[in-house]
Amino acid sequence: MSGSNSSDAYSARAQSPLPEARADHPLGLTVHDLPEAGNAVAHAQNARHGRWKMLAVLLVCAAPVIASYFTYYVVRPDGRRNYGELIQPQRTLPDLATTALDGAPGKLPALKGQWLLVSVGGGACDATCQQHLYLQRQLRESVGKEKDRVDWIWLVTDAAPLPADISPALQQATVLRVNGPALAQWLEPAPGHALSEHLYVVDPMGNWMMRFPALMDASGAGKAKRDLERLLRASSSWDDAGRPGQP
Repeated sequence: MSGSNSSDAYSARAQSPLPEARADHPLGLTVHDLPEAGNAVAHAQNARHGRWKMLAVLLVCAAPVIASYFTYYVVRPDGRRNYGELIQPQRTLPDLATTALDGAPGKLPALKGQWLLVSVGGGACDATCQQHLYLQRQLRESVGKEKDRVDWIWLVTDAAPLPADISPALQQATVLRVNGPALAQWLEPAPGHALSEHLYVVDPMGNWMMRFPALMDASGAGKAKRDLERLLRASSSWDDAGRPGQP
């Protein structure tokens, strides 16, 4: 009898499912469920790290420009004064149409990529205009080996023909005809003066950022030279001679 009972009990146990095999048992979860969650976390971390790396690269690229402007505008020794007036906020080159002396059309923003020393005047070019053209040429030459980073620009605001006697002196200048009233929406003279009475400085990014005093003479040109040299020195880490894409 006892042998029969024990045999029946063993048979019943063999037919009943083991507790570990129950579907609702916590240990019934398979280990194959875990890697999917792990992959999702890893993917999110990689994406976050990628964004931080991209931001770091952008900051590294922009750092020289930011540092040079910070140095020039903010970290200036006490007692130093600019001869030229800093324009704040700076004004970006407008999308104005231009016409070269040979009739070739263009756009003003095409001048980006170089430091620009700009004068404005009518084609007849009075005494003030001729003085400015002379000073522009002298200032560019005065910065020596850095002169290839500077273009001198004469923006002619009417259709008057240029005097024949000044043409030989303009071989290294960029002379463009522009709409005068439209140009006056960008450049601005000091109060009480005309647009044609100043020289203007535009940085390689196309921002008008300095205006030299009206009717500047040769004595003032020495002070303007110091301003120009400081600008070139402050931007030397990121500004190269020539425009992007040009040989």
